[in-house]
Amino acid sequence: MTTTAPRLGHAVTRLLLVVAALLGTLLATAGPASAHAALTGSDPQDGAVVATAPKDVDLTFSEQVAMGADSIRVLDPSGKRVDTGEIRDMCSGSIVRYGVELLPGLPDGTYTVAWQTVSADSHPVSGAFTFSVGAPSTTSVALPEQTAGGGIVGALYGIARYLSYAGFVVLVGGGAFVLVCWPRGASVRPVQRLVVRGWLTLTGATLAMLLLRNPYTGSGRLADVFDLAGLQAVLATKTGAALSSRLLLLGAAALFVAVLFGAYARRTDEKELKDLTFGLALGGTVVAAGIAGTWALAEHASTGLQPGIAMPVDILHLLAVAGWLGGLTTLLVALYRAPSVGRAAVERYSKLAFGSVVVLVATGIYQSWRQVGTWSALTDTRYGQLLLVKIGLVAVLLGIAWVSRRWVQRLGEAAEVSDVDDAGGSEETGDSEETADSGAVGASEEAGASGAAGDSGDAEGAAPGGADEVGAARSEQLARQRAAVATARRKRERDADPERAGLRRSVLTEAAVAVVLLAVTTVLTSTEPARTEEEAGRLKASSGSSAVPNRPIDVRMPFDTGGVDGKGTVQLTLSPGRTGANALHIFVLRPNGRPLDVPEVKVSFTLTEKQIGPLPVLPDRIQTGHWTASGVQLPMAGEWQMQVTVRTSEIDQTTIDKNVKIG
Repeated sequence: MTTTAPRLGHAVTRLLLVVAALLGTLLATAGPASAHAALTGSDPQDGAVVATAPKDVDLTFSEQVAMGADSIRVLDPSGKRVDTGEIRDMCSGSIVRYGVELLPGLPDGTYTVAWQTVSADSHPVSGAFTFSVGAPSTTSVALPEQTAGGGIVGALYGIARYLSYAGFVVLVGGGAFVLVCWPRGASVRPVQRLVVRGWLTLTGATLAMLLLRNPYTGSGRLADVFDLAGLQAVLATKTGAALSSRLLLLGAAALFVAVLFGAYARRTDEKELKDLTFGLALGGTVVAAGIAGTWALAEHASTGLQPGIAMPVDILHLLAVAGWLGGLTTLLVALYRAPSVGRAAVERYSKLAFGSVVVLVATGIYQSWRQVGTWSALTDTRYGQLLLVKIGLVAVLLGIAWVSRRWVQRLGEAAEVSDVDDAGGSEETGDSEETADSGAVGASEEAGASGAAGDSGDAEGAAPGGADEVGAARSEQLARQRAAVATARRKRERDADPERAGLRRSVLTEAAVAVVLLAVTTVLTSTEPARTEEEAGRLKASSGSSAVPNRPIDVRMPFDTGGVDGKGTVQLTLSPGRTGANALHIFVLRPNGRPLDVPEVKVSFTLTEKQIGPLPVLPDRIQTGHWTASGVQLPMAGEWQMQVTVRTSEIDQTTIDKNVKIG
């Protein structure tokens, strides 16, 4: 039986336009992925000026990262690479640190450190900074403007991520809706097309992500999609294994869809149908959980706090989203494309949606605690702000769902009687077919009588058998026409039902909000968790005044005495930067980076917390702009205030200070 979707009113059209605008704005402002791992420290530090060339460059991260051969590159002022290319793993306990050795005999000048890697939750991170040996100099190296995961490749990868979530929701939610709520929907063509398109979308998006993965985490060039060596390298990573596993599971999902819309839809025996329903439900749940697990095993849930708990919770969260929003999408299609869906089916979906929301809220609370951590992070971080938007959209969806529930309760008794749908769907099938069958029988009888009378003249001289065949063919054609007219009339009557029309509008509004909610969720999964962002910020703040064990402290402070040649920068290096004896090197530089000869430089150290100091240090002048002192004794670890007095003439001098942490 063919049905035609009713035309949408102007209000619905405006609603869809608003949703499209919101979705476009969201995706347009969603910049490159900000990943789980963040650079929290380096040696030498960003902007440091060291007396002699270091033997290596070390980087410290907030979380575990995957390093490749070119993950850390050090370039001299001319842009030539001056590192050996061998990445050293210096991780110890919770400290994630990697380094690269430098070539010996590096001359003075400004060097650029460019790094790019992939965090444990699959998102690429990159950055660059500079340090100088001896004194700063000009450099021809341009820092990259585009971060890893950006550009057209990043945009395409983000779209593929969104489509993969949407396909999963429709595939899993649609299958659950048919099995749990509306068994007769397995034979409804629009529902079949919806679920199959969900499978195709998820499969296509997964393939696209697999091909885009190499340029997304590497060069950023779209042409590298066809790099087979890069694809092979991707397959060896955790994310590549998750994507390839998802493709294998989608093969099993295709078998599930084929059985659901094939043998299950044609099965009439009640016992066989019950057994097949149980088998499909069990197998479908296993496959759906496996597909959801490919996200949990490769993204935020797999790293950070309590991954052993977070991964199964994430799987439950994704399944609950699919059951709620996927079922909602299927219900919307059924209401518009197959109006014979009955109140009983909607009631069953209400129960399914309620259970999904309960699971969604429980798992969402745990995920929010795990990824946010503090109340301040909800408003001070991008992740927290997006989470608040998501919570607001869920609240709006629940409000609209309450309205839909009221429309279901107000469905007329006549509609309830005609649309009642038992577990096997037999009563609703009878409802949808009874009118057509009775119309066909009546039309057949009437057509037979009229055909016998109207065609009697034509039948003269013809063979009796031929006349019977012509009359039967015309009767069947007229019967089909009468049945189609009856079906169309019945459909118009249903469309005129204000309760059913109200339910359709509210469900459509739910689906529109769900589209935006899914987009927010997609952006949220590619954003650095608030807890990690805050912890990384604290580590960065402390690393600016902290000493890395057995590493020198490099401090750079501008000064202005107010006189002639009174402006410049003081660069201090305290080595090894720990309690006991230390060597102090002081470089006084002009604004252009050249050495500045000054009459006097004095330094003192004060540990205010323990009321120690000030401990004076009188450095010796070695050469123009270079002062040094040996045997600088710091008796206790803590936060020391380092004061530097610079005198540029007989009357012009200034004192500047900075806190440094001595380990």
